[in-house]
Amino acid sequence: MTRMAWKPGCVAGLGLLLAVNLPSATIAQDGIDRVTGFARDPVHVAAWPAGRKVAVSFALFVEEFGFGQGPIFRPDLATRNPDLVNEAFRQYAIDWGITRVGRLFKELDVPLSIVLNAEFPTAHPSVWKEFRATQPNAPVIAHGMNNSNRILPLGRGLAAQRAYIRRTVDLIASTTGVKPTGWSSPSVYSNGDTMQAMAAEGLTYNLDQMDSDIISRLKTPDGSLVLLPYPTVTVDMGQHLARMKSPNEIETLWLDYVLELANEARAEPARETTTLVIGIHPFVIGTPDGAAALRRVLSRLKKDDAVWLTDTGAILKAAGLM
Repeated sequence: MTRMAWKPGCVAGLGLLLAVNLPSATIAQDGIDRVTGFARDPVHVAAWPAGRKVAVSFALFVEEFGFGQGPIFRPDLATRNPDLVNEAFRQYAIDWGITRVGRLFKELDVPLSIVLNAEFPTAHPSVWKEFRATQPNAPVIAHGMNNSNRILPLGRGLAAQRAYIRRTVDLIASTTGVKPTGWSSPSVYSNGDTMQAMAAEGLTYNLDQMDSDIISRLKTPDGSLVLLPYPTVTVDMGQHLARMKSPNEIETLWLDYVLELANEARAEPARETTTLVIGIHPFVIGTPDGAAALRRVLSRLKKDDAVWLTDTGAILKAAGLM
C-alpha cells in the first residue's frame, strides 16, 4: 500500500498509529536498494491525468533469439534436432504474433510501449516495418542486443556493461531512427554495474524493478534512474511457460491485479497513485486466442475511470520526470 496523503494538522499520534498498522510502500522503499546497494527513493504522484489513480502500460517484447534458441513450449521435444515444434512456436510469434498485437492496440486506440532487441529490425526487416507502421509513435525501450547469446556481460565490470549498452542503443537508433531513453535488461538479469552503466550512458529509466506498486528513483554514482514497476506475476510469458496458464487465465489475473489497485484507490481517495508496466510477448498474446483475451482486458480497463492506459513516455511526462 502507498502512503496516505496526510493533511496538515493531522494528529501526530494518529499518523503514527496508521504508519504502524498500515505499512506503506513509500516507507518500505525509502532507503537503500537491496540488490544494487544504491540509494532508492519513492516518487510521489498524487494523481494521473483526469484524476485517474492507476497507470498501466502494456509493453510488447520484440525479441531476437536465433534458430534453435529461445522459449520452449514443449520441453519433452527440446532434444530433437531439428526441434520443429518449438521452432514453429517461436517463429509463429515473430511472423504473425507481433503484427497482430500491433493491429489490436491500434484498433482499440490504446497506447503501447515497445521493448526491443537491437538485432531484431535487421534480422526481420519486413516484420519490423509492418509492425512499426501500426505503432509509429510508441516509445522504444532498449532490451539488449538479443535474448540468447549477446546479453549483458555481467561480472565483467562497469566498462564492459557501458560498452554493451552503448552498442545496443546506437544500433537501435541507426535502424529505427529512435534513440531509446529507457532500458529493460534481457531476461530481467542485471546488477548494480548495469544500473550505473545505464545512467552513465544517458538512459533515464528502466523496467527492472519488480517489487513495487510505485515509481522510484535509484541514485547511482553516475546519475539517477527512474524505476518503473514491472511486476513479476503480471508477465505473461512466465505465467504461460513456467506455470502453464492459458491466455484466458492470464486475462483473469491481469483484470484482478489492475482492478484491485483501482478498488483500493477508490476506497482511499487521498492515497497516491500506483503504476505498473505489464510485459506481453507475442508467443502468448500474439496467437488468435491470446489476442482475444487481451482484447477483453483492454476493453474492460478502458471503462474504469480510475485506470489510465498509457505508455512509458506519457507516465514519465505526467510524473514530471522528463
